[in-house]
Amino acid sequence: MRPTSSRSSHPLWFAVLVALVIASLLAGLGLRSPTPPDEPRFVLAARHMVETGQWLLPHRGSELYAEKPATFMWIQAATYKMIGNWNLSFLLPSLLAALLTLWLTWDMSRRLWNRQVARYAVVALFVCIQFGLMAKRAQIDMVLVGMTTVALWGLVRHLLLGPNWWALALAAFAAGAGTVTKGVGFLPLLMLLPWMLWRWRHPQAAGPGRSWRWWLLLPAFLAGTAIWLGPLAIALLQNPDPHLQAYAKELLFKQTGTRYANAWHHHQPFWYYLQVMATLWLPGSLLAPWLVPAWWRRCRRADPRYILLLGWALLVLLFFSASPGKREVYILPMLPALAVAAAPLLPGLLRRTGVRWLLLIYVLLLATATLVVGYGAVHGDGWAQRNAIKRAIDPWVLPQVGWWLIGFGAATLVVALMLRLRRAGLAVVLTTVMLWAMYGLGAMPALDPYSSASLIMDKVRARIGPDAELGMVAWREQNLLQTHPQATDFGFKRPVAEQWEAAARWVAQDPQRRWLFVLDKAMSPCAEPSQVIDIGSANRNNWQLLPGTALHADCVASTHGVVTGGDEALDSDGD
Repeated sequence: MRPTSSRSSHPLWFAVLVALVIASLLAGLGLRSPTPPDEPRFVLAARHMVETGQWLLPHRGSELYAEKPATFMWIQAATYKMIGNWNLSFLLPSLLAALLTLWLTWDMSRRLWNRQVARYAVVALFVCIQFGLMAKRAQIDMVLVGMTTVALWGLVRHLLLGPNWWALALAAFAAGAGTVTKGVGFLPLLMLLPWMLWRWRHPQAAGPGRSWRWWLLLPAFLAGTAIWLGPLAIALLQNPDPHLQAYAKELLFKQTGTRYANAWHHHQPFWYYLQVMATLWLPGSLLAPWLVPAWWRRCRRADPRYILLLGWALLVLLFFSASPGKREVYILPMLPALAVAAAPLLPGLLRRTGVRWLLLIYVLLLATATLVVGYGAVHGDGWAQRNAIKRAIDPWVLPQVGWWLIGFGAATLVVALMLRLRRAGLAVVLTTVMLWAMYGLGAMPALDPYSSASLIMDKVRARIGPDAELGMVAWREQNLLQTHPQATDFGFKRPVAEQWEAAARWVAQDPQRRWLFVLDKAMSPCAEPSQVIDIGSANRNNWQLLPGTALHADCVASTHGVVTGGDEALDSDGD
Protein backbone atom coordinates (compact mmCIF):
# COMPACT_ATOMS: atom_id res chain seq x y z
CA MET A 1 0.00 0.00 0.00
CA ARG A 2 1.33 3.44 -0.95
CA PRO A 3 0.21 6.78 0.46
CA THR A 4 -2.31 8.77 -1.53
CA SER A 5 -1.95 12.42 -2.35
CA SER A 6 -3.54 15.11 -0.23
CA ARG A 7 -5.42 17.83 -2.08
CA SER A 8 -5.76 20.19 0.86
CA SER A 9 -2.87 21.35 2.96
CA HIS A 10 -3.05 23.62 5.98
CA PRO A 11 0.41 23.49 7.51
CA LEU A 12 0.05 26.78 9.39
CA TRP A 13 -3.04 25.96 11.47
CA PHE A 14 -1.73 22.48 12.11
CA ALA A 15 1.60 23.89 13.34
CA VAL A 16 -0.31 26.18 15.71
CA LEU A 17 -2.37 23.23 16.99
CA VAL A 18 0.77 21.14 17.51
CA ALA A 19 2.32 23.98 19.51
CA LEU A 20 -0.81 24.20 21.67
CA VAL A 21 -0.85 20.43 22.17
CA ILE A 22 2.79 20.37 23.28
CA ALA A 23 2.27 23.38 25.54
CA SER A 24 -0.75 21.78 27.23
CA LEU A 25 1.15 18.56 27.87
CA LEU A 26 4.11 20.52 29.23
CA ALA A 27 1.91 22.68 31.44
CA GLY A 28 2.65 22.08 35.10
CA LEU A 29 5.88 20.17 34.58
CA GLY A 30 7.87 20.49 37.82
CA LEU A 31 4.98 21.99 39.81
CA ARG A 32 4.00 18.86 41.71
CA SER A 33 5.46 15.86 43.50
CA PRO A 34 4.77 12.16 42.84
CA THR A 35 1.27 11.10 43.87
CA PRO A 36 -0.32 7.67 44.45
CA PRO A 37 -1.03 5.06 43.42
CA ASP A 38 2.09 4.31 41.35
CA GLU A 39 4.29 7.38 41.04
CA PRO A 40 5.88 7.41 44.55
CA ARG A 41 6.77 3.73 44.27
CA PHE A 42 8.78 4.20 41.07
CA VAL A 43 10.46 7.44 42.17
CA LEU A 44 11.38 5.85 45.50
CA ALA A 45 13.12 3.02 43.63
CA ALA A 46 14.79 5.43 41.19
CA ARG A 47 16.02 7.64 44.05
CA HIS A 48 17.49 4.59 45.77
CA MET A 49 19.42 3.79 42.58
CA VAL A 50 20.85 7.30 42.39
CA GLU A 51 21.75 7.51 46.08
CA THR A 52 23.27 4.03 46.46
CA GLY A 53 24.67 3.42 42.98
CA GLN A 54 22.92 0.02 42.96
CA TRP A 55 20.96 0.10 39.71
CA LEU A 56 20.30 -3.55 38.98
CA LEU A 57 17.64 -4.30 41.60
CA PRO A 58 14.99 -1.70 42.46
CA HIS A 59 14.13 -1.21 46.13
CA ARG A 60 11.03 -0.02 47.93
CA GLY A 61 12.64 1.26 51.08
CA SER A 62 14.70 -1.55 52.56
CA GLU A 63 12.94 -4.28 50.55
CA LEU A 64 13.51 -5.44 46.99
CA TYR A 65 10.72 -4.30 44.68
CA ALA A 66 9.89 -7.33 42.54
CA GLU A 67 6.58 -6.32 40.94
CA LYS A 68 8.10 -4.63 37.85
CA PRO A 69 11.43 -4.79 35.99
CA ALA A 70 13.92 -2.04 36.65
CA THR A 71 13.77 -0.51 33.14
CA PHE A 72 11.31 2.32 33.82
CA MET A 73 13.04 3.21 37.07
CA TRP A 74 16.36 3.29 35.21
CA ILE A 75 14.87 5.83 32.82
CA GLN A 76 13.66 8.00 35.68
CA ALA A 77 16.98 7.74 37.52
CA ALA A 78 18.96 8.54 34.37
CA THR A 79 16.71 11.54 33.71
CA TYR A 80 17.40 12.80 37.23
CA LYS A 81 21.15 12.39 36.72
CA MET A 82 20.88 14.69 33.69
CA ILE A 83 18.48 17.27 35.19
CA GLY A 84 19.05 17.11 38.95
CA ASN A 85 15.45 17.82 39.96
CA TRP A 86 13.04 15.03 40.87
CA ASN A 87 9.88 17.07 40.30
CA LEU A 88 11.00 17.61 36.70
CA SER A 89 12.65 14.31 35.96
CA PHE A 90 10.00 11.92 37.27
CA LEU A 91 7.39 13.19 34.77
CA LEU A 92 9.66 13.75 31.78
CA PRO A 93 9.81 10.12 30.51
CA SER A 94 6.02 9.95 30.18
CA LEU A 95 5.88 13.32 28.45
CA LEU A 96 8.60 12.41 25.95
CA ALA A 97 6.95 9.04 25.30
CA ALA A 98 3.65 10.82 24.62
CA LEU A 99 5.27 13.21 22.15
CA LEU A 100 7.05 10.31 20.46
CA THR A 101 3.74 8.45 20.19
CA LEU A 102 2.07 11.47 18.59
CA TRP A 103 4.87 11.77 16.04
CA LEU A 104 4.81 8.05 15.21
CA THR A 105 1.02 8.22 14.82
CA TRP A 106 1.45 11.13 12.41
CA ASP A 107 4.18 9.37 10.43
CA MET A 108 2.29 6.08 10.18
CA SER A 109 -0.81 7.84 8.90
CA ARG A 110 1.21 9.94 6.46
CA ARG A 111 2.87 6.90 4.99
CA LEU A 112 -0.32 4.83 4.83
CA TRP A 113 -2.54 7.67 3.52
CA ASN A 114 -1.36 11.30 3.33
CA ARG A 115 -0.50 14.36 5.39
CA GLN A 116 -4.09 15.48 5.82
CA VAL A 117 -5.07 12.14 7.30
CA ALA A 118 -1.95 12.27 9.50
CA ARG A 119 -3.12 15.56 11.02
CA TYR A 120 -6.49 14.08 11.90
CA ALA A 121 -4.77 11.04 13.46
CA VAL A 122 -2.65 13.21 15.77
CA VAL A 123 -5.53 15.33 17.05
CA ALA A 124 -7.79 12.27 17.36
CA LEU A 125 -5.25 10.62 19.64
CA PHE A 126 -4.61 13.78 21.65
CA VAL A 127 -8.26 14.55 22.45
CA CYS A 128 -8.93 11.14 24.01
CA ILE A 129 -8.95 11.73 27.76
CA GLN A 130 -6.86 8.73 28.76
CA PHE A 131 -3.98 9.67 26.47
CA GLY A 132 -3.55 13.13 27.98
CA LEU A 133 -4.05 11.85 31.51
CA MET A 134 -1.32 9.24 31.19
CA ALA A 135 1.00 11.69 29.41
CA LYS A 136 0.85 13.84 32.55
CA ARG A 137 1.40 10.97 35.00
CA ALA A 138 4.64 9.15 35.80
CA GLN A 139 3.42 5.61 35.32
CA ILE A 140 4.99 2.86 33.26
CA ASP A 141 2.10 2.75 30.82
CA MET A 142 2.87 5.86 28.76
CA VAL A 143 6.47 4.75 28.23
CA LEU A 144 5.15 1.31 27.30
CA VAL A 145 2.81 2.93 24.76
CA GLY A 146 5.79 4.74 23.25
CA MET A 147 7.67 1.45 22.87
CA THR A 148 4.69 -0.47 21.47
CA THR A 149 3.99 2.32 18.99
CA VAL A 150 7.62 2.18 17.81
CA ALA A 151 7.10 -1.54 17.26
CA LEU A 152 3.83 -0.96 15.37
CA TRP A 153 5.50 1.71 13.24
CA GLY A 154 8.27 -0.71 12.29
CA LEU A 155 5.81 -3.51 11.50
CA VAL A 156 3.66 -1.21 9.34
CA ARG A 157 6.76 -0.03 7.47
CA HIS A 158 7.73 -3.62 6.76
CA LEU A 159 4.41 -5.42 6.27
CA LEU A 160 2.44 -2.76 4.37
CA LEU A 161 5.08 -0.50 2.84
CA GLY A 162 8.03 -2.87 2.61
CA PRO A 163 9.86 -5.03 2.64
CA ASN A 164 11.96 -3.09 5.11
CA TRP A 165 13.96 -5.56 7.16
CA TRP A 166 15.61 -2.93 9.33
CA ALA A 167 12.18 -1.65 10.30
CA LEU A 168 11.20 -5.21 11.22
CA ALA A 169 14.31 -5.55 13.39
CA LEU A 170 13.53 -2.24 15.09
CA ALA A 171 9.97 -3.42 15.77
CA ALA A 172 11.22 -6.63 17.36
CA PHE A 173 13.80 -4.76 19.44
CA ALA A 174 11.18 -2.28 20.67
CA ALA A 175 8.85 -5.15 21.55
CA GLY A 176 11.65 -6.79 23.52
CA ALA A 177 12.46 -3.56 25.35
CA GLY A 178 8.74 -3.12 26.06
CA THR A 179 8.57 -6.62 27.50
CA VAL A 180 11.24 -5.84 30.09
CA THR A 181 9.53 -2.53 30.85
CA LYS A 182 6.16 -4.12 31.46
CA GLY A 183 5.57 -7.77 30.65
CA VAL A 184 3.03 -7.20 27.86
CA GLY A 185 5.44 -5.29 25.62
CA PHE A 186 5.53 -8.21 23.17
CA LEU A 187 1.93 -7.59 22.08
CA PRO A 188 2.78 -5.57 18.91
CA LEU A 189 4.16 -8.78 17.40
CA LEU A 190 0.59 -10.12 17.33
CA MET A 191 0.14 -7.95 14.23
CA LEU A 192 1.87 -10.73 12.33
CA LEU A 193 -1.24 -12.91 12.79
CA PRO A 194 -3.73 -10.77 10.81
CA TRP A 195 -0.99 -10.09 8.26
CA MET A 196 -0.40 -13.83 7.71
CA LEU A 197 -4.14 -14.36 7.33
CA TRP A 198 -4.34 -11.57 4.76
CA ARG A 199 -1.30 -12.89 2.85
CA TRP A 200 -2.79 -16.38 2.82
CA ARG A 201 -5.91 -14.99 1.14
CA HIS A 202 -3.95 -12.67 -1.19
CA PRO A 203 -0.73 -14.52 -2.06
CA GLN A 204 0.02 -12.30 -5.07
CA ALA A 205 -0.08 -9.03 -3.16
CA ALA A 206 3.04 -6.92 -2.93
CA GLY A 207 5.04 -6.98 0.26
CA PRO A 208 7.63 -9.06 2.09
CA GLY A 209 7.71 -12.69 1.08
CA ARG A 210 9.75 -15.68 2.11
CA SER A 211 13.24 -14.76 3.21
CA TRP A 212 15.83 -15.86 5.74
CA ARG A 213 15.69 -12.31 7.10
CA TRP A 214 12.49 -13.14 8.97
CA TRP A 215 14.82 -14.74 11.48
CA LEU A 216 15.91 -11.22 12.45
CA LEU A 217 12.79 -11.14 14.61
CA LEU A 218 14.14 -13.48 17.27
CA PRO A 219 17.64 -12.04 17.86
CA ALA A 220 16.29 -8.47 17.69
CA PHE A 221 13.60 -9.27 20.24
CA LEU A 222 16.11 -10.98 22.53
CA ALA A 223 18.45 -8.00 22.18
CA GLY A 224 15.63 -5.77 23.42
CA THR A 225 14.97 -7.98 26.42
CA ALA A 226 18.69 -8.16 27.16
CA ILE A 227 18.61 -4.51 28.23
CA TRP A 228 17.49 -5.78 31.61
CA LEU A 229 17.58 -9.59 31.46
CA GLY A 230 21.25 -9.56 30.47
CA PRO A 231 22.53 -7.83 33.63
CA LEU A 232 20.08 -9.83 35.75
CA ALA A 233 21.28 -13.13 34.28
CA ILE A 234 24.91 -12.20 34.92
CA ALA A 235 24.10 -11.30 38.52
CA LEU A 236 22.23 -14.58 39.05
CA LEU A 237 25.19 -16.58 37.71
CA GLN A 238 27.74 -14.72 39.80
CA ASN A 239 25.79 -14.30 43.03
CA PRO A 240 24.13 -17.23 44.87
CA ASP A 241 22.29 -14.85 47.23
CA PRO A 242 18.88 -16.45 47.96
CA HIS A 243 17.25 -12.99 48.07
CA LEU A 244 18.36 -12.38 44.49
CA GLN A 245 17.07 -15.81 43.42
CA ALA A 246 13.73 -15.13 45.12
CA TYR A 247 13.52 -11.72 43.44
CA ALA A 248 14.04 -13.24 39.97
CA LYS A 249 11.53 -16.00 40.63
CA GLU A 250 8.91 -13.55 41.90
CA LEU A 251 9.30 -11.21 38.94
CA LEU A 252 9.78 -13.66 36.10
CA PHE A 253 7.02 -16.08 37.10
CA LYS A 254 4.53 -14.80 39.67
CA GLN A 255 4.35 -11.23 38.35
CA THR A 256 4.00 -12.32 34.71
CA GLY A 257 2.29 -15.63 33.95
CA THR A 258 0.61 -16.11 37.32
CA ARG A 259 -0.54 -12.50 37.45
CA TYR A 260 -2.15 -12.84 34.00
CA ALA A 261 -3.75 -16.28 34.37
CA ASN A 262 -4.68 -16.15 38.05
CA ALA A 263 -4.67 -12.50 39.10
CA TRP A 264 -5.07 -11.91 42.83
CA HIS A 265 -6.50 -8.37 42.58
CA HIS A 266 -8.24 -5.92 40.21
CA HIS A 267 -10.84 -8.54 39.29
CA GLN A 268 -13.27 -7.26 36.68
CA PRO A 269 -15.85 -8.85 34.35
CA PHE A 270 -14.99 -9.86 30.78
CA TRP A 271 -16.70 -6.79 29.29
CA TYR A 272 -14.90 -4.33 31.57
CA TYR A 273 -12.81 -2.75 28.80
CA LEU A 274 -15.89 -1.80 26.80
CA GLN A 275 -16.79 0.42 29.74
CA VAL A 276 -13.25 1.82 29.81
CA MET A 277 -13.32 2.66 26.12
CA ALA A 278 -16.75 4.26 26.41
CA THR A 279 -15.61 6.62 29.18
CA LEU A 280 -11.85 7.18 29.20
CA TRP A 281 -11.64 7.34 25.41
CA LEU A 282 -14.12 10.20 25.20
CA PRO A 283 -14.77 12.03 22.95
CA GLY A 284 -13.44 9.51 20.44
CA SER A 285 -15.77 6.78 21.68
CA LEU A 286 -18.75 8.98 20.72
CA LEU A 287 -17.93 8.28 17.06
CA ALA A 288 -18.05 4.49 17.48
CA PRO A 289 -21.56 4.15 15.91
CA TRP A 290 -20.14 5.57 12.68
CA LEU A 291 -16.60 4.21 12.84
CA VAL A 292 -17.37 0.55 13.52
CA PRO A 293 -19.63 -0.01 10.44
CA ALA A 294 -17.18 1.90 8.22
CA TRP A 295 -14.28 -0.19 9.53
CA TRP A 296 -16.26 -3.37 8.90
CA ARG A 297 -16.92 -2.39 5.27
CA ARG A 298 -13.25 -1.66 4.64
CA CYS A 299 -12.18 -4.93 6.22
CA ARG A 300 -14.65 -6.78 4.00
CA ARG A 301 -13.00 -5.08 1.02
CA ALA A 302 -9.73 -6.62 2.29
CA ASP A 303 -7.92 -3.31 2.77
CA PRO A 304 -4.78 -4.54 4.54
CA ARG A 305 -4.30 -1.24 6.39
CA TYR A 306 -7.53 -1.73 8.30
CA ILE A 307 -7.13 -5.48 8.65
CA LEU A 308 -3.75 -5.13 10.34
CA LEU A 309 -4.53 -2.14 12.56
CA LEU A 310 -7.99 -3.28 13.65
CA GLY A 311 -7.12 -6.98 13.76
CA TRP A 312 -4.22 -6.25 16.05
CA ALA A 313 -6.34 -4.01 18.30
CA LEU A 314 -8.98 -6.74 18.55
CA LEU A 315 -6.37 -9.34 19.53
CA VAL A 316 -5.03 -7.04 22.26
CA LEU A 317 -8.55 -6.44 23.56
CA LEU A 318 -9.24 -10.18 23.69
CA PHE A 319 -5.87 -10.85 25.33
CA PHE A 320 -6.54 -8.50 28.23
CA SER A 321 -10.24 -9.38 28.51
CA ALA A 322 -9.34 -13.05 29.00
CA SER A 323 -7.39 -12.27 32.19
CA PRO A 324 -9.43 -11.99 35.40
CA GLY A 325 -7.26 -9.06 36.55
CA LYS A 326 -7.97 -5.85 34.65
CA ARG A 327 -6.96 -2.19 34.94
CA GLU A 328 -8.05 0.61 32.67
CA VAL A 329 -4.49 1.43 31.57
CA TYR A 330 -3.82 -2.03 30.15
CA ILE A 331 -5.52 -1.34 26.81
CA LEU A 332 -3.98 2.10 26.29
CA PRO A 333 -1.46 0.74 23.69
CA MET A 334 -4.43 0.09 21.37
CA LEU A 335 -5.32 3.77 21.15
CA PRO A 336 -2.67 5.00 18.64
CA ALA A 337 -3.53 2.20 16.20
CA LEU A 338 -7.23 3.00 16.45
CA ALA A 339 -6.52 6.71 15.92
CA VAL A 340 -4.62 5.85 12.73
CA ALA A 341 -7.50 3.64 11.55
CA ALA A 342 -10.07 6.34 12.35
CA ALA A 343 -8.22 9.27 10.78
CA PRO A 344 -9.15 8.66 7.09
CA LEU A 345 -12.83 8.65 8.07
CA LEU A 346 -12.81 11.77 10.22
CA PRO A 347 -13.00 14.42 7.46
CA GLY A 348 -16.23 12.85 6.21
CA LEU A 349 -17.66 12.27 9.67
CA LEU A 350 -17.01 15.86 10.73
CA ARG A 351 -19.18 17.02 7.85
CA ARG A 352 -22.15 15.17 9.35
CA THR A 353 -24.52 17.32 11.37
CA GLY A 354 -25.20 14.53 13.88
CA VAL A 355 -21.50 14.05 14.61
CA ARG A 356 -20.97 17.76 15.06
CA TRP A 357 -23.91 18.02 17.45
CA LEU A 358 -22.57 15.11 19.49
CA LEU A 359 -19.13 16.70 19.81
CA LEU A 360 -20.57 20.10 20.64
CA ILE A 361 -22.80 18.58 23.34
CA TYR A 362 -19.71 16.86 24.79
CA VAL A 363 -17.93 20.24 25.01
CA LEU A 364 -20.96 21.92 26.58
CA LEU A 365 -21.48 19.14 29.13
CA LEU A 366 -17.81 19.24 30.12
CA ALA A 367 -18.01 23.01 30.56
CA THR A 368 -21.22 22.77 32.58
CA ALA A 369 -19.85 20.04 34.84
CA THR A 370 -16.68 21.97 35.65
CA LEU A 371 -18.68 25.15 36.29
CA VAL A 372 -20.96 23.31 38.73
CA VAL A 373 -18.08 21.63 40.56
CA GLY A 374 -16.07 24.84 40.56
CA TYR A 375 -18.98 26.83 42.00
CA GLY A 376 -19.38 24.25 44.77
CA ALA A 377 -15.66 24.40 45.53
CA VAL A 378 -15.64 28.19 45.74
CA HIS A 379 -18.74 28.33 47.96
CA GLY A 380 -17.80 25.31 50.08
CA ASP A 381 -20.70 22.99 49.34
CA GLY A 382 -21.60 20.06 47.14
CA TRP A 383 -19.49 17.25 45.74
CA ALA A 384 -16.17 19.10 46.01
CA GLN A 385 -16.69 19.85 49.70
CA ARG A 386 -17.56 16.24 50.56
CA ASN A 387 -14.47 14.90 48.79
CA ALA A 388 -12.25 17.53 50.39
CA ILE A 389 -13.41 16.42 53.84
CA LYS A 390 -12.66 12.77 53.02
CA ARG A 391 -9.14 13.69 51.91
CA ALA A 392 -8.43 16.14 54.76
CA ILE A 393 -7.96 19.05 52.35
CA ASP A 394 -7.92 22.46 54.04
CA PRO A 395 -11.01 24.58 53.28
CA TRP A 396 -8.96 27.49 51.91
CA VAL A 397 -7.57 25.28 49.11
CA LEU A 398 -10.95 24.52 47.56
CA PRO A 399 -11.60 28.05 46.24
CA GLN A 400 -8.23 27.97 44.42
CA VAL A 401 -9.21 24.80 42.59
CA GLY A 402 -12.73 26.08 42.12
CA TRP A 403 -11.66 29.26 40.34
CA TRP A 404 -9.47 27.24 37.98
CA LEU A 405 -12.45 25.02 37.18
CA ILE A 406 -14.71 28.02 36.68
CA GLY A 407 -12.13 29.64 34.42
CA PHE A 408 -11.86 26.48 32.33
CA GLY A 409 -15.63 26.09 32.10
CA ALA A 410 -16.13 29.72 31.10
CA ALA A 411 -13.36 29.60 28.49
CA THR A 412 -14.83 26.39 27.07
CA LEU A 413 -18.23 28.04 26.73
CA VAL A 414 -16.63 30.97 24.91
CA VAL A 415 -14.89 28.57 22.51
CA ALA A 416 -18.16 26.73 21.88
CA LEU A 417 -20.04 29.99 21.21
CA MET A 418 -17.35 31.27 18.86
CA LEU A 419 -16.85 28.09 16.84
CA ARG A 420 -20.43 26.85 17.09
CA LEU A 421 -21.68 23.76 15.28
CA ARG A 422 -19.69 24.30 12.10
CA ARG A 423 -16.32 23.88 13.83
CA ALA A 424 -17.27 21.48 16.63
CA GLY A 425 -14.20 19.34 15.96
CA LEU A 426 -11.86 22.29 16.51
CA ALA A 427 -13.81 23.17 19.67
CA VAL A 428 -13.04 19.69 21.02
CA VAL A 429 -9.31 20.11 20.35
CA LEU A 430 -9.12 23.55 21.98
CA THR A 431 -11.18 22.33 24.94
CA THR A 432 -8.72 19.47 25.46
CA VAL A 433 -5.79 21.90 25.30
CA MET A 434 -7.38 24.09 27.99
CA LEU A 435 -8.30 21.03 30.08
CA TRP A 436 -4.72 19.81 30.38
CA ALA A 437 -3.39 23.33 30.88
CA MET A 438 -5.84 23.82 33.79
CA TYR A 439 -5.00 20.38 35.18
CA GLY A 440 -1.24 20.97 35.09
CA LEU A 441 -1.05 24.64 36.10
CA GLY A 442 -3.94 24.90 38.55
CA ALA A 443 -5.66 21.83 39.93
CA MET A 444 -2.72 19.49 40.54
CA PRO A 445 -0.32 22.04 42.10
CA ALA A 446 -3.06 23.23 44.48
CA LEU A 447 -3.87 19.68 45.62
CA ASP A 448 -0.26 18.47 45.60
CA PRO A 449 0.55 18.95 49.33
CA TYR A 450 -2.35 16.63 50.17
CA SER A 451 -2.11 14.05 47.39
CA SER A 452 1.69 13.71 47.63
CA ALA A 453 1.66 13.60 51.48
CA SER A 454 4.23 16.41 51.57
CA LEU A 455 2.08 18.47 53.95
CA ILE A 456 1.76 15.80 56.62
CA MET A 457 5.45 14.94 56.40
CA ASP A 458 6.27 18.64 56.85
CA LYS A 459 4.18 18.51 60.04
CA VAL A 460 6.13 15.46 61.17
CA ARG A 461 9.47 17.22 60.63
CA ALA A 462 8.29 20.29 62.52
CA ARG A 463 7.03 18.16 65.42
CA ILE A 464 10.07 15.95 65.98
CA GLY A 465 12.73 18.60 65.27
CA PRO A 466 15.83 18.62 63.04
CA ASP A 467 17.97 16.40 65.28
CA ALA A 468 15.49 13.54 65.63
CA GLU A 469 15.42 10.30 63.66
CA LEU A 470 12.22 8.90 62.16
CA GLY A 471 11.19 5.29 61.67
CA MET A 472 8.06 4.06 59.84
CA VAL A 473 5.63 1.23 60.56
CA ALA A 474 2.78 0.29 58.16
CA TRP A 475 3.79 3.14 55.87
CA ARG A 476 2.94 4.12 52.32
CA GLU A 477 5.42 4.90 49.56
CA GLN A 478 4.54 8.59 49.37
CA ASN A 479 5.28 9.00 53.10
CA LEU A 480 8.76 7.52 52.83
CA LEU A 481 9.47 9.47 49.63
CA GLN A 482 8.69 12.77 51.37
CA THR A 483 11.24 12.23 54.17
CA HIS A 484 14.56 14.09 53.92
CA PRO A 485 16.84 12.39 54.80
CA GLN A 486 14.98 9.17 54.12
CA ALA A 487 13.42 7.63 57.21
CA THR A 488 14.24 4.17 58.49
CA ASP A 489 11.70 1.54 57.52
CA PHE A 490 11.23 -2.02 58.73
CA GLY A 491 9.81 -3.54 55.57
CA PHE A 492 6.79 -2.85 53.40
CA LYS A 493 5.28 -6.26 52.69
CA ARG A 494 6.61 -7.60 55.97
CA PRO A 495 3.84 -8.42 58.49
CA VAL A 496 3.11 -5.47 60.75
CA ALA A 497 3.89 -7.49 63.90
CA GLU A 498 7.39 -8.17 62.60
CA GLN A 499 7.78 -4.51 61.68
CA TRP A 500 7.02 -3.60 65.29
CA GLU A 501 9.60 -6.04 66.60
CA ALA A 502 12.28 -4.49 64.37
CA ALA A 503 11.09 -0.98 65.23
CA ALA A 504 11.30 -1.70 68.98
CA ARG A 505 14.90 -2.84 68.64
CA TRP A 506 15.73 0.28 66.61
CA VAL A 507 14.02 2.66 69.04
CA ALA A 508 15.69 1.03 72.06
CA GLN A 509 19.11 2.07 70.74
CA ASP A 510 18.31 5.79 71.20
CA PRO A 511 14.78 6.32 72.55
CA GLN A 512 15.31 10.02 73.31
CA ARG A 513 15.96 10.94 69.65
CA ARG A 514 13.94 8.35 67.75
CA TRP A 515 10.28 8.57 66.72
CA LEU A 516 7.89 6.27 64.87
CA PHE A 517 5.40 7.30 62.18
CA VAL A 518 2.55 4.78 62.23
CA LEU A 519 -0.77 4.10 60.50
CA ASP A 520 -3.41 4.52 63.20
CA LYS A 521 -4.94 1.08 62.57
CA ALA A 522 -1.54 -0.51 63.09
CA MET A 523 -0.59 1.21 66.37
CA SER A 524 0.89 -1.25 68.86
CA PRO A 525 -0.83 -2.00 72.19
CA CYS A 526 2.65 -1.67 73.67
CA ALA A 527 2.62 2.09 73.06
CA GLU A 528 1.75 4.47 75.88
CA PRO A 529 -1.69 5.78 74.75
CA SER A 530 -1.29 9.18 76.42
CA GLN A 531 1.84 9.94 74.37
CA VAL A 532 0.49 8.93 70.96
CA ILE A 533 0.19 12.04 68.75
CA ASP A 534 -2.44 12.26 66.02
CA ILE A 535 -0.39 14.07 63.40
CA GLY A 536 -3.04 14.22 60.67
CA SER A 537 -4.58 12.53 57.64
CA ALA A 538 -3.32 12.02 54.09
CA ASN A 539 -4.53 9.89 51.18
CA ARG A 540 -7.57 8.80 53.25
CA ASN A 541 -5.37 7.34 56.00
CA ASN A 542 -4.92 8.62 59.55
CA TRP A 543 -1.37 8.82 60.87
CA GLN A 544 0.15 8.96 64.35
CA LEU A 545 3.53 9.81 65.84
CA LEU A 546 5.04 7.88 68.71
CA PRO A 547 8.07 9.10 70.71
CA GLY A 548 10.67 6.41 71.26
CA THR A 549 10.28 6.82 75.00
CA ALA A 550 6.58 5.85 74.75
CA LEU A 551 7.18 2.37 73.31
CA HIS A 552 7.66 -0.47 75.78
CA ALA A 553 10.24 -2.61 73.98
CA ASP A 554 9.90 -5.55 76.41
CA CYS A 555 6.17 -5.64 75.74
CA VAL A 556 6.72 -5.73 71.96
CA ALA A 557 9.18 -8.59 72.31
CA SER A 558 6.76 -10.67 74.34
CA THR A 559 3.46 -10.06 72.58
CA HIS A 560 2.05 -10.40 69.06
CA GLY A 561 -1.23 -8.66 69.73
CA VAL A 562 -0.70 -6.00 67.10
CA VAL A 563 -3.70 -4.70 65.23
CA THR A 564 -2.77 -5.57 61.66
CA GLY A 565 -5.51 -3.74 59.81
CA GLY A 566 -4.30 -2.76 56.36
CA ASP A 567 -1.84 -5.66 55.86
CA GLU A 568 -3.65 -6.72 52.73
CA ALA A 569 -3.45 -3.18 51.33
CA LEU A 570 0.27 -3.06 52.04
CA ASP A 571 0.72 -6.27 50.09
CA SER A 572 -1.05 -5.04 46.97
CA ASP A 573 0.53 -3.52 43.90
CA GLY A 574 -1.58 -1.13 41.88
CA ASP A 575 0.46 -0.81 38.67
